[in-house]
Amino acid sequence: MSHPKHARPDHDVHELIRRRWSPRAFDTHREVSRAELLRLFEAARWAPSSFNEQPWRFVVATRAHTPRDFDALLAALDARNQSWAKAAPVLVLVAAQLHLARVDAANAHALYDTGEAMALLTLQATAQGLAVRQMQGFDAARAREAADVPPEFAVVVIAAIGYPGDPEDLPLEKHREAEQSPRARRPLSEFVFDGRWKKT
Repeated sequence: MSHPKHARPDHDVHELIRRRWSPRAFDTHREVSRAELLRLFEAARWAPSSFNEQPWRFVVATRAHTPRDFDALLAALDARNQSWAKAAPVLVLVAAQLHLARVDAANAHALYDTGEAMALLTLQATAQGLAVRQMQGFDAARAREAADVPPEFAVVVIAAIGYPGDPEDLPLEKHREAEQSPRARRPLSEFVFDGRWKKT
């Protein structure tokens, strides 16, 4: 039987895209090895970027090996995210360099490029049986301090990484329900336009 979170696309897509989703429930008994993590960041390494700047940076904190750093990043999350993210074995702060390294100018595509790196990382995680949930619900100043992020970098997201767990272990009922409800997306007709922007 297909998992309720597996996409049911209108057009044929790669199986990794169909299976990718962002759980809140993580298996507290399974750690993510260093070798598994390195494969994720190797995937991110090969993402395209404007002028090949590769503006992304990752600060990795694991509950097993760097517990103080893990707790500091966890504390930067809002209470709602802390309630489930504490079960994830890995938290990753994602940052982007906002200025071009080659010239003294702003990098207008830094956030876009960092998103591309995270997309490849997430697909690699799916291929390895891992799950990634990215969060915008956190205190950026507190996260910056916790991970010692330099001022020329923007703190973009904090991601939880691990093996999917049992939704029944989630503390909030609304999260348990969301974990098992089908996914939905806008139809292509709402965001793909032929020739010119669709007039409403």
